[in-house]
Amino acid sequence: MAAKKKGAPAKKSAAKKKPQQKPTLTKPDKPIRAKKSTELSRQGLFVKEYLIDLNGRAAAVRAGYSEATARQMAYELLGLQKIRDAVDKGMEARAKRTDITADKVLERMWAIATAPAGDLIEMRRACCRYCWGKNNRYQRTPREMAEAVRDFERAKIMAEAKNENFSHEFDPQGGIGFDPRKDPSTDCPECFGQGVEVVFPKDTRDLSPEAKLLYAGVKTTQHGLEIKTHDQAGMLINVGKHLGMFTERTLHGNDPNNPLPTTMGVIMVPAKKPTEDNE
Repeated sequence: MAAKKKGAPAKKSAAKKKPQQKPTLTKPDKPIRAKKSTELSRQGLFVKEYLIDLNGRAAAVRAGYSEATARQMAYELLGLQKIRDAVDKGMEARAKRTDITADKVLERMWAIATAPAGDLIEMRRACCRYCWGKNNRYQRTPREMAEAVRDFERAKIMAEAKNENFSHEFDPQGGIGFDPRKDPSTDCPECFGQGVEVVFPKDTRDLSPEAKLLYAGVKTTQHGLEIKTHDQAGMLINVGKHLGMFTERTLHGNDPNNPLPTTMGVIMVPAKKPTEDNE
């Protein structure tokens, strides 16, 4: 058999080169960037809401923060320098728009703190019914006298209808002319010049400018009128704080310059019985 010719050795196929991989660029994390943008917008909204009523918790809730953590978030936000700067800038701009200055606010608080309460209501000592009556007897107003005469005539008619004896005449007592605005009479045998206590609320249409600032409204109760006023003591304290008159100090018992306050009192100690040594 004819031997098969060996062909030329097959050339080894060149190894295929792998394509070089291009370095992958890390894409920016869009959710994180969006989250930061949302947080910044909420912080800006918080500043706007805080300037409305200066209520940190309420402002945080209105800005979109959770009610459960609103108080803590408000505390943290107001602790940031950029938030404080934004609030100060907003308050300064608002003061310019409204022409409200610290001096005007201080003047208003001082006016309320020093307004005379007597401009709203007075307690007077007025005359009693016997002070200026004839012979210091009970005195009536004209209307009261007319009603008393009418009641007397009615009682007389009813007595005559029943054939009852009704021979006495009407007694005018101290006459008419009672005026509760008069001062007491020092010669009155009933009140001895002390009169009676009468409360006179003032007409709000005639109040002084300071009294109008002090006046906070009126309420009708079962016991009478209740005149409401703003807190004068609180306003005075606020003025003092604004002017830096009050400073808080921590008192230590071992500090001779700042001793702890003590309550003064008297302790009664029983005297010792004399002993043989004392005799």
